[in-house]
Amino acid sequence: MKSQKKDNFSRRSFLKTSLLASGGMLIGFNLLSACKPEAIMPVDIESLNFNDFNAFIKISDEGYITIFSPNPEIGQGVKTAMPMIIAEELDVEWNKVNVVQGALDTKNFQRQIAGGSQSIRFGWDALRQTGATAKQLLVNAAAAKWNVDATTCKASKGIITNANGDQLGYGDVVKEAALLEVPDNVKLKEIKDFTIIGQEIVNVDIDKIITGKPLFGLDYKTEGMLYASVLRPPAFGQKLESFDATEAKKVKGVIDVITIGDKVRKYVESDKRNWTFTMAETDKVVVIAENTWAAIKGKKALSAIWKSDSELENTAAHDKFLNEILDGKKFNTRREDGNIEQAFSDADKVIEKTYHSPFLPHNCMEPMNFYADVSSEKIHLAGPVQTPEYAAQVVADLLGYDLEKVSVEMTRMGGGFGRRLYGDFVYEAAEISNAIKKPVKLISTREDDMTMGVYRPSIKYRIKASIKDGKVTGYYLKEAAINGNMYGLIPNFFPAGCIPNFKVDTANYKSNITTGAWRAPYTNFLAFAEQSFFDELASELNIDTIQLRLDLLQNVKNTSDKKIEYSGQRMEDTIKLVREKGNWGKTEKGTYQGFSAYYSHNTHVAEIAEIVLKDGFPIVKKVTVAVDCGVVVNPTGARNQVVGGVLDGIGHAMYADFSFKEGKPDSQNFDTYRLIRMQETPKVEVHFVENNLSPTGLGEPGLPPAGGAVANAINAALGQRIYSQPFIKELKNSAVLG
Repeated sequence: MKSQKKDNFSRRSFLKTSLLASGGMLIGFNLLSACKPEAIMPVDIESLNFNDFNAFIKISDEGYITIFSPNPEIGQGVKTAMPMIIAEELDVEWNKVNVVQGALDTKNFQRQIAGGSQSIRFGWDALRQTGATAKQLLVNAAAAKWNVDATTCKASKGIITNANGDQLGYGDVVKEAALLEVPDNVKLKEIKDFTIIGQEIVNVDIDKIITGKPLFGLDYKTEGMLYASVLRPPAFGQKLESFDATEAKKVKGVIDVITIGDKVRKYVESDKRNWTFTMAETDKVVVIAENTWAAIKGKKALSAIWKSDSELENTAAHDKFLNEILDGKKFNTRREDGNIEQAFSDADKVIEKTYHSPFLPHNCMEPMNFYADVSSEKIHLAGPVQTPEYAAQVVADLLGYDLEKVSVEMTRMGGGFGRRLYGDFVYEAAEISNAIKKPVKLISTREDDMTMGVYRPSIKYRIKASIKDGKVTGYYLKEAAINGNMYGLIPNFFPAGCIPNFKVDTANYKSNITTGAWRAPYTNFLAFAEQSFFDELASELNIDTIQLRLDLLQNVKNTSDKKIEYSGQRMEDTIKLVREKGNWGKTEKGTYQGFSAYYSHNTHVAEIAEIVLKDGFPIVKKVTVAVDCGVVVNPTGARNQVVGGVLDGIGHAMYADFSFKEGKPDSQNFDTYRLIRMQETPKVEVHFVENNLSPTGLGEPGLPPAGGAVANAINAALGQRIYSQPFIKELKNSAVLG
């Protein structure tokens, strides 16, 4: 099996396993690293009569299995897929597996993060080894019981069989297995022998989701818990001057009105901030109440005066600043091959285009919320956060506690898309509970959620290419962004290595509007810009747009450049698959196609969008997708991720817009913020490249190519190139319906 790039996490030892059992009933293994004797089981299982144990696989006397899933679940399916990997190597029947969400446990787990589409990629080897090690221990225990050599025994579907045909269930030997020494160099299954991985497995939470059982942060409740609603500055660049809580305190159910902010200011001064901390230093007014309605109503009754602390920014000014950056010469060069200036000087023709994207909120279905219970002895946190370890560390530093005193219970999230990487709502909840000395649930309205910050940054890309003797000889990408710039790997994505003279420059404008990762950071818009530009290049060269990509990929397939992130061969295979499945160039008259291909988050994706015209309006009817993500752990979940990414990409590229005037967002709810509607969603058909390579991510890679595919199809239908998002603005009065 071809190896894939990994960080140090996937190399670390995970096989050191504690085997002390309570009553000999259970056998346990840490999923990703050493399981220490002092580890505490995150939660007990109500449905099975298990005794507590110190690790994260539990096997009952009856042979039923409980597997704790360590990573946060935001709808990406890891709560199903990660236990599937363990169960596969453990060799049990899936219908005997019970999956439970694990809590934050930095002693036993590593990388308990939902971000970057990396959970399965980083967990693949460790999770397989965990299951295989557990199976071998059980086989060894059975062999000892029979007084035979373990190599003469085999295990399948939770049953161990010896050469004489004698059988024992896992539950029959769990007590003995719990006392054995952990074996080294256990054998993993051949991929062809998988019985769970690759099967269509239903989301383990689906019944609870569709029947409204408590799963999400907003469902979390404890006895005596209060509710808090926070009044924040209405504009970025403002701070609290004074407030009047007289009317708020008259609201039935309101208990108190307080301010928070002092802890944050002291924390900022301590210079302990990590990247998940994006909070302003202003005081905020908090309404404490007996229920959500009273808290929200009380906040609306507050009267506050805000003063300007820094510039109140406007979208028009941002546009001007970004254009000035692109026109200027102050850049950070991120990659440079050959001589780009010479390529432009020698060119037969030079093409240059500029692309623009607005700020965007994340708009998770479940608004930001979190539970905190701060006592003098400990801090208990619970709720939806993508970075629980970072959140625990910040809260410990913020309130002056040892990290060991902070526990985090993870709930399922009603969407994340990068917003819940940033723990501002966690830190507010902790500061509030610390102030009132009671357990509290911080809640947010949709208006709070859309105006409290951490947006996708507004970005402009200027792309310039040279053509000489019918070939693309030079490519120059400039990025001007609000606050930050593309992360370090992106300059080494396609078309790096394909074009001899290549350069990527970045620069940014610092704003007081908070920004952060938004599903497929930077590439969510960069892919549209680059793939639209390549479509235009193909037209200029009078070559099929897919063939142009394939021709360019030949230049990188045998590269010795270790910085190149993508595989030329895998991208070529992915493109050829979508060309075949999407019937490229073979559609009925009146159907117009657009192509786009992009590598991100270690996954290669190619898409063909189909457009028809109705009364002169373009209608997106179908998107065909080809994906190379290595081994597909759960096809059901994998398809859902790709389809969701495509629809998210189309919807935001087509309709989503968000701007600022005097520091205030122009939209606060869905009555003014446009999302794709159900009747506008096209059919999405997904095909996976078949190979035996280690799996890569799927939560984000389907999104980046979608906008470019649709834009190129619209051009094929209308002869109109699109350079800005949302597309609807450039399409003027046309409505793109599905």
